[in-house]
Amino acid sequence: MGYEDAVTLAPFIAAVLVAAAILFVDFIAPGRKVPALAVTFAGLALVAILVVLTGQGAVTGRDEVTAFQGAYVVDPLTTFLDLLFISIAALTIAFAPDYLEERELPVAEFAAVLVFAISGAMLISASADLLVLFLGLELMVLPGYVLAGYHKSDGYSTEGAIKYFLLGSFSSAIFLFGLAFVWGLTGTTSIAGVAAVLGQVADGRPLTPGLGLGLAFLTTGVAFKIAAVPFHYWTPDAYQGSPTPVTGYLSVGPKVGAFALIIRLFAEALGPLAADWNVVVMVLAATTMTLGNLVALTQDNVKRMLAYSSIAHTGYMLVGFAAWAAGQQSGMEGLLYYGAAYAFMNLGAFAVIAALQKRLGVTSNLSTFAGLIRREPTLAILMTLFLLSLTGIPPTAGFFGKFYVILAAVQAGGWLAVLAVLAVLNAAAAAFYYLRVVVYMFMRDPTTEIPSLAHGRLVWAGLAVATVLTIVLGLFPGAMLEIVGGAAKAIIS
Repeated sequence: MGYEDAVTLAPFIAAVLVAAAILFVDFIAPGRKVPALAVTFAGLALVAILVVLTGQGAVTGRDEVTAFQGAYVVDPLTTFLDLLFISIAALTIAFAPDYLEERELPVAEFAAVLVFAISGAMLISASADLLVLFLGLELMVLPGYVLAGYHKSDGYSTEGAIKYFLLGSFSSAIFLFGLAFVWGLTGTTSIAGVAAVLGQVADGRPLTPGLGLGLAFLTTGVAFKIAAVPFHYWTPDAYQGSPTPVTGYLSVGPKVGAFALIIRLFAEALGPLAADWNVVVMVLAATTMTLGNLVALTQDNVKRMLAYSSIAHTGYMLVGFAAWAAGQQSGMEGLLYYGAAYAFMNLGAFAVIAALQKRLGVTSNLSTFAGLIRREPTLAILMTLFLLSLTGIPPTAGFFGKFYVILAAVQAGGWLAVLAVLAVLNAAAAAFYYLRVVVYMFMRDPTTEIPSLAHGRLVWAGLAVATVLTIVLGLFPGAMLEIVGGAAKAIIS
């Protein structure tokens, strides 16, 4: 690895070193969370600075630069996604200590594993080669299996982790098989090279059986990673069984990472075949958001309800991607905006649940939220804000997230206009189960007396950041639109 390559990879290398440093500090001062958390947040801040400097060309002198003979690329899309991944990691780690310490789960190991997972997501966002893409995917998902089973003495956590691991392993194998087909038929693993070859193949000719199989395997693999129907069965059990801070991370981190993979693979490498795979994307979008919302309506456990809600949000994001594939650049901008908005509002909702579950034995059933406004008024108000944003009520970030992907679908016309109408109907149906939690918090008497507990400063700091971002992205969407517009233009199609 030459000097220029090392400079280009500086953010990724720094993320790996931060994870190693957390473990080293924990080895020196075992069981002490303050030094480990200090190293974690200082390290993530350093990684974020390196991402910005590299992305702006302050380190390399260029706005877009590659390393390892073009296998690794830093462009505006990489910069945007990396900053989003770092934000997700920082917020998750801020919410976690109160919950973990009550259950005697190590905080430092949690932070280290999470940073390793985020480094994998960063590798995906910068991938310009199929093999690097797969390496990044595995580096992201393998720590996720560990985190899902982090509460080893909890049977539900172990069960959810086993299901997640087994199905995830199968889907990774299927995905790799699809990559092998594409590699074999194009003769290259370079994303730009694959796109060039497929551009010649796709000129008015039907798909060959080999390419058809490759697309089918790749679609199956990524559909599992984003929990699209019918590859979503692992989601409710993994989300409900995992420790609540882990559930918050799993609902946004791997999902945004998987969409980064979809952008690099389908939008760039397989972009010339968009007319062939976009029909499948539209079907996945319609079934995913519809089934996710319908099943969420029947849930009495809020964590499980948010799991199915997460499936539905995958469907909304796929609407934006389908609109982009149909020729609407605004569809990709809407997808990226939605990813950021969803990350902050969903993490905020899970942070409130984790705060309520600080006391051992408190469940995430609806009854736990009954009368919350009288016991924990601040948490009740914040939870209401996050739920209203998830519903898509203006002027929150969630409203503009839905607005931009639906508008792009309407502008694309044809069947995408029908998909836009379906998305609106699904958003209306989702209001029922989100607002039901609000009704419990404000209009129901508690069935059991659950004394409130003091929450740590990190929890309040994380909630403050999530709240501000949820509001600011809703009140002033222009700045974020400009950023995602630059990121979307970096996509080679």
